[in-house]
Amino acid sequence: MKGGTSVTTSQTGPWKEQQGYLTGGFEQAKNLYNQGVPDYYPGETIAGFDPAQSAAQQATLGYAMGPRAAGQQSAAEASLIQGLSGQVDPSAYNPLASSLTDTVTSNLQKNILPGLRQNQVRFQPGGSSRGDLVNNRAISSAVTSGLTKPLADMYTNAYNQAQNRAMQSGSLYPSIMGAPLSMYNAMGQVGDRRQALTQAQMDADMARYAYQAEAPYNALNQYMNTISGNYGSSSVNTTPGPSMLQTAGQIAQVAAPIIAASDIYIKENIVPEGARWKGLQIYNYNYRGDPTPRRGVMAQEVEKVRPDAVTTIGGIKHVNYGAL
Repeated sequence: MKGGTSVTTSQTGPWKEQQGYLTGGFEQAKNLYNQGVPDYYPGETIAGFDPAQSAAQQATLGYAMGPRAAGQQSAAEASLIQGLSGQVDPSAYNPLASSLTDTVTSNLQKNILPGLRQNQVRFQPGGSSRGDLVNNRAISSAVTSGLTKPLADMYTNAYNQAQNRAMQSGSLYPSIMGAPLSMYNAMGQVGDRRQALTQAQMDADMARYAYQAEAPYNALNQYMNTISGNYGSSSVNTTPGPSMLQTAGQIAQVAAPIIAASDIYIKENIVPEGARWKGLQIYNYNYRGDPTPRRGVMAQEVEKVRPDAVTTIGGIKHVNYGAL
């Protein structure tokens, strides 16, 4: 026999009692993968304006841009300007001034002047310039006390009242203008609270949907974490001898209790050696993704003659060398 190159192959697999659970987990993972990722939450995610908010916004804009606010502002400005300028409408006080004038005139004619003339005739017959002076003083005093001073007081009070009204108008203007806005703001606050509650309900629905959508993946993850771990292993060590005859004997001796992955679809660089072992062709190869040289049989060929010696784990065919 032709001598062969000495190659040592070491292969480790899951614990026998563990393999079925792992296979089930892989199959479930494949099913979930084929189903695709869950759909995005189909419902609304952002709460829109509450009716109270919309109403408050419309009312605020309507008030601010409407004739009511403009009219109030114009009236307040006119009142303020009139008060600051000191203007008083005298026509409003003409009836009172006329009444005072009539009262003073009547008092002079009926009471004061006749009394003065009687005294002058009694003490100074024929009258004198001194009597004229007394008359003038009496008339002046009567006019001052009965007409001039009341009119002055009246116009002074009117001016002060106009000033006070102007100041009050200026101070009340912001509160008057802002009164409707405060009500609209209260409406908006009610809408804010209801909108927040609606958004909280949407968030809870989205969280519930995400939990349900991810539940199969989370359950599989917990399952795989539970069954995975170092529970033991199966291994095979094959050391080919210098000849094919010796190699066949070593395979039979060493591989008796071993189940190894021998599926042709996980191997590459497959080259037959020209020698056979128990009627089966021996190949040189390496696993895909692993450049380590290996030697052994092909599970598909073994399955044709000894199907009892081949088992499928996770979609991959394994050869039970012990059965051969």
